[in-house]
Amino acid sequence: MPSAIEDYALIGDLHTAALVGRDGSIDWLCLPRFDAPACFAALLGDERHGRWRIAPAAHGAATRRSYAGGSLVLHTEWDTAEGAVRIIDCMPPRGEAADVVRIVEGVRGQVRMHTELVLRFDYGHVTPWLRSCESGMRAIAGPDAAWLSAGVPQHSSDGTVSADFVVSAGQRIPFVLTYQRSHLPVPAPVDPEQALRDTHAFWSDWIGCGMHDGPWAEPVRRSLILLKALTYAPTGGIVAAATTSLPEEPGGGRNWDYRYCWLRDATFTLRALLGTGHVAEAKAWREWLLRAIAGDPADLQIMYGLDGTRRVPESTVDWLPGYRGSSPVRIGNAAASQRQLDVWGEVLDGLHLARESGIIATDQAWDRQRDLLEHLEGHWREPDSSLWEVRGEEQQYVHSKVMAWAGFDRAIRTVERLGLPGPVDAWRRTRAAIHAEVCERGFDSERNTFTQCYGSARMDAALLLIPRVGFLPYDDPRVIGTIDAIQRELCRDGLLMRYRDGREGAFVACSFWLVEALNGIGRDKEAHELFERLLALRNDVGMLAEECDPATGRHLGNTPQAFSLVGLVNAARCLSGARTG
Repeated sequence: MPSAIEDYALIGDLHTAALVGRDGSIDWLCLPRFDAPACFAALLGDERHGRWRIAPAAHGAATRRSYAGGSLVLHTEWDTAEGAVRIIDCMPPRGEAADVVRIVEGVRGQVRMHTELVLRFDYGHVTPWLRSCESGMRAIAGPDAAWLSAGVPQHSSDGTVSADFVVSAGQRIPFVLTYQRSHLPVPAPVDPEQALRDTHAFWSDWIGCGMHDGPWAEPVRRSLILLKALTYAPTGGIVAAATTSLPEEPGGGRNWDYRYCWLRDATFTLRALLGTGHVAEAKAWREWLLRAIAGDPADLQIMYGLDGTRRVPESTVDWLPGYRGSSPVRIGNAAASQRQLDVWGEVLDGLHLARESGIIATDQAWDRQRDLLEHLEGHWREPDSSLWEVRGEEQQYVHSKVMAWAGFDRAIRTVERLGLPGPVDAWRRTRAAIHAEVCERGFDSERNTFTQCYGSARMDAALLLIPRVGFLPYDDPRVIGTIDAIQRELCRDGLLMRYRDGREGAFVACSFWLVEALNGIGRDKEAHELFERLLALRNDVGMLAEECDPATGRHLGNTPQAFSLVGLVNAARCLSGARTG
């Protein structure tokens, strides 16, 4: 049975990523990029669909594991009756091809080890042809090829490459798995020790360029490193998560593909990156955003591929049983075609933040913002599917209207401060009309709270963002009443659901929004206590998934989730007194 979601750690090279389990097994690896056909898919099914395990012969869960310093180099250690052993895993900065480097280091005594590679392409569907080569083993199938080199003899049988060996104290035995498109020349071999040094240097240099002081510096740094690992270096895009189809409800069908870039994440991510001094990444993300939204503003999508690809058709991978029986396994995401009006506001808010921070000041960008506003002005009254991508009838969602208000508000502020051209009087009228309508139709005066939709009694955690975007101040009685109502109706075991639904877990990012909201209304002790509880939800190496089970703390949904990591960074900065709104 696949490991628990929280049992995984991440390694990556800013082109792709792999998940490493506590048992020394890599169970998910996308090559050559996050959203390309998977090399391994055991995390979504069983080991017949691919995995690469290196562990003591009498293996079990690792005794301990950690990342080395401020890096994405993973150390996994076992204490056995024979001695102690450490496996060092990393993906070095991308050179000619993608490489996964694993070094087995003897710490104490002599430990009998076993390694087994079951290599599969196309989401576990294609079994490659294996043969010996000068460097070790070569696997090839259609467009894909991989090479495995090792410091011990390897054997191939029935599509599995394996080896049994002994590692002694002070000894280091390397393994390198390299991927390349099959029609390209064989890539030059990688020196594993040099690759390890290069990986350490890259991550140490990167994290050293930021500003991460404060009482929660360590979790902020680790979250930023994981967030950086979710970036696609060639384009600056940031994927929502490294995986697909990990369930929001175990055994259920809410299994979505998150290996795409969501426009909604733009403002949150920019705020986290700019607030911690990572300006280069913020600029790259802004440039990706501007390229992605080029064209007719009516065609704006909520998500795009890593390179800005618009078409992300959804299909199912029926040969995979799904993570612990949670089917179907999905590739692509049909929500890309939904109408979610808040996205126009999110993009406008993000571009405004970038401009205010000094990383955007082009006529082209302002022209694009005006085009988006023109479209939004004619469509803000329409129903939509909300930021939660509800696959049902469109509704008049309050959060969507609030973000439309924010889009006009940011444009008005830009004109007022910088004198840029635009029909500011018309924008002011629209901003006022949205505000009045939301306060009239989206507020329940009897319960003293805003609601999820016009005329609905349902609550929505996204309402916590009303004061954050400036729609109303934190000390407004309607804001305080909304925060109280959300806590009453959406908290379960102290953590926040995104809306009332008994089938899924607590949404981690929403709980971080609650931290900021509580801090904003002066309930600092409560905010700090919730934040500390949320920190405790991280696994032993700082990973956070999309959701968690409030009763058990078990992770649910795709992992690591950028939205959750960004939520941690922004909440920590908020509690530290930084301006995050």
